[in-house]
Amino acid sequence: MTVKTIFDKILTMSFKDKFFWEKIMADHKATIIAVAGKGGVGKTSLSATIVKTLVQTYPDKKILAIDADPAVGLSTALGIDVKYTIDDIRKDIIENVENGNNREAIEILNEAKFRIFDAMVETDGYSFIAVGRPESAGCYCKINAYLKDIISILSEEFDFVVIDGEAGIEQINRRVMEKVSHLILITDMSKKGRDVCATIKAVADNLVMYEKIGVIVNRVTDKSLLKLMDFGGVDVLAAIGDDKNLTMFDLTGENVFNLPENSEIVEGVKTALSAIGVLNK
Repeated sequence: MTVKTIFDKILTMSFKDKFFWEKIMADHKATIIAVAGKGGVGKTSLSATIVKTLVQTYPDKKILAIDADPAVGLSTALGIDVKYTIDDIRKDIIENVENGNNREAIEILNEAKFRIFDAMVETDGYSFIAVGRPESAGCYCKINAYLKDIISILSEEFDFVVIDGEAGIEQINRRVMEKVSHLILITDMSKKGRDVCATIKAVADNLVMYEKIGVIVNRVTDKSLLKLMDFGGVDVLAAIGDDKNLTMFDLTGENVFNLPENSEIVEGVKTALSAIGVLNK
């Protein structure tokens, strides 16, 4: 039995189970915020601050932070020790199939949704899960697609989901989910950063279904220059200056939840989330 045949069998067995979960979650709509931008512009720090803001604003809501960047930087910013990722589940399945342990592979995939819960870290006010590092050599599109479906379905158990993605939106589409409610692009004042945002939007328009989009301009040295910048028709949600508090936190690895409320990044994120309709005005 080939690897392709085994995966086809696994997915057929799991098909009804998947739609059972979809039916359960059909009446609940999560606010899903995907954050993307060029590397080095403060994307992960802003993602972590978005999580902090949501937890403090909505203490009674269920919040999930998804680290979809292989660098797993969001866990560091949030002070979380990652021990098990979505990619570890994928690797367990592939390893068993390649070693001829077909029954174990089928059992692992059928238990995927429960294993994903096992991979979640529960902390004060929110849950956290890491997607993990890029796939190894070989095409396992079907298994990746099924795990992505499970992530999407389970995300509907939460009121808010924050996804810290890689620089491009393609990875979020390929490995996490195809639909988000809010797409927040991050750039600095550089033309390169703005060009990357324009590229991400162009790709997202074809690959990802989103309801609202906006850009946060980070590390702004002179706000008067913003009017000279082209953001491709995307609304600027907030312009945030260079935050010295955050610089010190980055140096020490301290949890962003401990940032002062008057920090530029905290105030800027609140402004951005209000502008895009996530926070009640």
